[in-house]
Amino acid sequence: MPEARQPSPSPTLWPTTPRSGARIPHGYQLEPHSHAEGQLVYAAAGVLATSTDRGTWVAPAHRMTWTPPGFEHSHRFYGETDARLLAVPLELCGELVAQPSVYAVSPLLREAVLALTERPEIRPGAYARLLAVVIDELSETPERSLHLPEPQDDRLRAVTDYLHADPGQSVTLAELGRVAGASERTLSRLFRTELGMSFHRWRTLLRIHHGLAHLTSGLSVTDTAMACGWSNPSAFIDAFTEVVGQTPGRYQADLHNHST
Repeated sequence: MPEARQPSPSPTLWPTTPRSGARIPHGYQLEPHSHAEGQLVYAAAGVLATSTDRGTWVAPAHRMTWTPPGFEHSHRFYGETDARLLAVPLELCGELVAQPSVYAVSPLLREAVLALTERPEIRPGAYARLLAVVIDELSETPERSLHLPEPQDDRLRAVTDYLHADPGQSVTLAELGRVAGASERTLSRLFRTELGMSFHRWRTLLRIHHGLAHLTSGLSVTDTAMACGWSNPSAFIDAFTEVVGQTPGRYQADLHNHST
């Protein structure tokens, strides 16, 4: 994801209660930490990136991240993010998957999360029932994974670090092999065995992650496509739609509609 240009604000901006919300400015970053309970974070606006040693999960607006108990993770926010936080008690965590995930948010799920984070007067019994609705909805919702895995192999990490620094460059895998001191064939095999996908797919996901941040910041679809390495906007639109589930233009329109 693009590096923020402003320093991280005070950590007190992050919600500090088990169910709360906060407006997080662009560039805010939380250093690695973990929770005894599970954690759901809904991005009602903006983009939230959650990183662990297994990689980075990105939740664009109207997606929700799930981080199970005990996972060390960090957060970075792009655009002004309306972040809604829900702690999930240990006894309910088994209803959800055992690894960090990203989910699309249905209208029912959105209203339940907003009610839980906006109504401090809600009674404990009603709160528990509404939280159970959230967990039930998520357990039935297919994961909308925007997961970018990260490698352990030093040669492969040299390649991914190089691409993270400038995702828009059109360097080939053979050229990257000279950076890593490995053959193209070896790197291709490592991408599939360590990361479970091809080099092309991994770089596409990396570029989509950066594209989400650029679109959220107001960059046009065409300029985002060029900045992220696509030769033409149509190719970017096709890739973005396949990964995110909507066109970049619709994504930007939804951002505007929910901010007004």
